[in-house]
Formats: sequence, structure tokens, C-alpha cells
Amino acid sequence: MVSLEYIAFEHNNAAAELVKLAYDTPPLAFVHSYGCQQNVNDGERIKGVLMDIGYGLCDKPEDADLILFNTCAVREHAEQRVFGNVGALKGLKEKKHGLIIGLCGCMANQKHVVEKLRQSYPYVDLVFGVDGIDTLPQLIAQKLQKHKRVLMEPAQRPVIVENIPIRRESEFRAWLPIMYGCDNFCTYCIVPYVRGREKSRKPGDILAEFKSLVEAGYKEITLLGQNVNSYGKGLEEQVDFSDLLNLLCTVPGDYHIRFMTSHPKDASFKLIDTIAAQPKICKHLHLPVQCGSDRLLVQMNRHYTVEHYLELIEYARKKVPGITFSSDIIVGFPGETDEDFAELMDFVEKQRFENAGVFQYSQEEGTVAGAMENQIEPEVKENRYHELMALQAGISEEIHQEREDEELDVIVEGFDEENPALAVGRSYHEAPDIDGNIFIENAAELEVGQMVRVRILQGFTYEMVAELV
Repeated sequence: MVSLEYIAFEHNNAAAELVKLAYDTPPLAFVHSYGCQQNVNDGERIKGVLMDIGYGLCDKPEDADLILFNTCAVREHAEQRVFGNVGALKGLKEKKHGLIIGLCGCMANQKHVVEKLRQSYPYVDLVFGVDGIDTLPQLIAQKLQKHKRVLMEPAQRPVIVENIPIRRESEFRAWLPIMYGCDNFCTYCIVPYVRGREKSRKPGDILAEFKSLVEAGYKEITLLGQNVNSYGKGLEEQVDFSDLLNLLCTVPGDYHIRFMTSHPKDASFKLIDTIAAQPKICKHLHLPVQCGSDRLLVQMNRHYTVEHYLELIEYARKKVPGITFSSDIIVGFPGETDEDFAELMDFVEKQRFENAGVFQYSQEEGTVAGAMENQIEPEVKENRYHELMALQAGISEEIHQEREDEELDVIVEGFDEENPALAVGRSYHEAPDIDGNIFIENAAELEVGQMVRVRILQGFTYEMVAELV
């Protein structure tokens, strides 16, 4: 076992000087992140590093001196979309002298992707993986000095880099990674191969960043990890995820805590007890079940049973009044029979998730499931997807209608473009970038980031309408 090294980011003076000398005017960078919340947070740190060496940021590729795609590798269409966007930049590269085009993130940690870029996309100048954000200054310096492509081969670094500069997208909502990588090796998932094995940050480092966010006025802080419930494994300190939550909740301030993603095999009654005991933790649990068949759960390498999952849900509902649940579900996994799907439909109908992300199984190169022979026909996956989505839509609408006249605390996230008097927000029930919104009437005087008390007037499938109390 390779030991994990903890290091601190250092400003690269030489790179900053090279950037300054390479451009007649202050250069601009366009950074676009695909995929999960971890990728979004990585994108924020990429922007922070670029600003640290002298780049400004822009919203349009055509305005940029550096274009960087921070990629996702979870589903096949994501890869196709990225290559399509990269291909569309060929003409811009030919017109704009000195333009640097780069690709990083999960796709860059796959050998076939790097090779494809090397052979078929000669105008891509820069490639590095998920562990290379802190090395970006020296990679750019190398490109500016030698005027040659810098394409890093996929590799895993046993290192956690603290204090990387960050340019957060929101002034009231923040992502806070507590660990990186994954040890679960679900048979359908490429993440452990591209993000590496689990690495937990030290509690003290997490606490320091958390305190800085609270002091800066952030109202909602979401703890990130591929499996937050396995936090602490490999640390010298005897600490688990529940212990970390309790530690963070000692920080005074006006905020609440979310976390994602929770894996059922590591979720515990202790975690649920912690949610119940700590008022600053959102009374919401995103717990991906993936399917409703024990046989398929074994094939997926999920390491829990439907019975275990139900025990967690039942305990949480008894222990945490008002708790809501969301989940992720895969349809069309190799070998899924009509009977398996019927079990899943029955499971979803009985459990009544407030929201659920439903995904058609995507055959991924490099995964165990991708090599299975009993792949499901696309039209069967499509039909099952629509059937389950229709069921979940009905459940979500019923739950939202049942909440009419309920009073909730809501964070204002913005305003409707067509009606500025209509604010858009979320309560603790709705996870950011996943679940639906709450629209607040007669709210023109409110401010983004403000916490307000509302009464639900109407519930719909994906949103609710409310009034100020």
C-alpha cells in the first residue's frame, strides 16, 4: 500500500511571469465543467489556480486565450459531447494565434481518450487528469516555453493538496470535498479507475476550510465525496463521517450542512442519529438504491441487500421527523428481467422518494458490466425508463401537493427571468442541481442568499409555488 502524502499548494512565480510576458493584454480563460458536483468543485479550483497566475475569466470560448474542458467519464454520451465541443474549436484555433486548448478531468485519466486526442485532435495543447490541478501552472509554463503539446499520461497521485486557490461560483452556497476517489468498484462505474482509490482529508484541514466558509457568509455547505459514509478510512485519527459532522456542527454561525453521496453499504444508524441530533444538518438523505433486486445488486457489486436498504429508510423515518429521501436508480442493467423491473417499480411505489434520478444503463468501456454479454436492448431500456419516470413523477407530485400549507425555510437562489418579482429557492428538502425549485411570489425585495420563511401554496411534479410568511 502506497502511503498518502499531504502537501500545500504554492504560488508559481515563474509561471505567473511567463503568462505575463506571453500576452500583450491580460489573458482570459474559459473553463467549462461537465458532470457531478465534485467536477464542479474541481472546476472552481481550476479557475482559482488560473487566476493565481494571471488569467482572467470569460464566459465565451471566442473571447478566451485558454479554453479548458473539465470532463466527466460516467456516461458514454458525456464523452461524445466533449469530443463534439472540442472538435468545434478547430476553426477558432486556426483563426486565433496563441490560443491554448486543454482537456482535463475524468476523461483525461483514460488511456484511450488521451491517445484519441493525440492522434485525432492535434490542436489540443494540454491534457491532465483529476489529480493535476495543482500542477496546472507548470504545465502552462511548459507549453508557453517550449511551444509543444503537453499531454500527460493517465496516472494516480497518492497525494492530497490543500489550500488550492478557488473561485467559487456562488456567494451563499459552497462545495466542500472531504475525500477523493472511490473503493467501491460498482461494476457499471468507471469512477474508481479514473479518480483512483479513496483518500480522506484530515479533519483539521476540513474544519479550517469549513470555518472560512462560515465566516465568509456561506449559508449552505455541501460535503462532497464519492462515498462520504466511508470517510476516515486510512487516517491516523480514529474518525468516521458522523464524527466529522459532529465536529463541523460545533462551529457557530448561520448555516446548514448537506452531504453527498451516501452509499447504503456504509450508511449507519449512527449517521441517522447524528442527522437527528444536529439541527444544522439538512433533514434530507440522498441514498442511491440503483435497483430493487438482490440478484442485480450482487451483479452490480453494491454490497447491500434490499432489506438492509429498507432498514435504513425505516429507521430514519422513525428517528428524524420530516426527513425526505431522494435516490438514484439504473434501468436496463445487463440481465435485468421483466420480473426485476416489476420488483423495482413496486419498490419505488412503496418507498415514495420525493425525487429520484433515473438513468438508463450506459455500457462503459473499462467496466466489468460493460463486458457482460446479457446487455439489454436500447428500446427496452428506453421503455422502462419512461415507465419508471412516469411513476416517480406521480409520486413527486403527490408529495408536493401533500405539503401545501406547510411552512418552510427557503434559501433564495435567484429570480425568474420573465417575472423578477418571482424568486427561486430551495428548502432543506431539495438538493442543489438535482431536485426541483420553490417559486416565491411577491418577492422582489428579497436578496440572493437570503433565508426566508414561506408557505407552500401549490405543489407540482418538479416545483412548488409559495408565498412569504
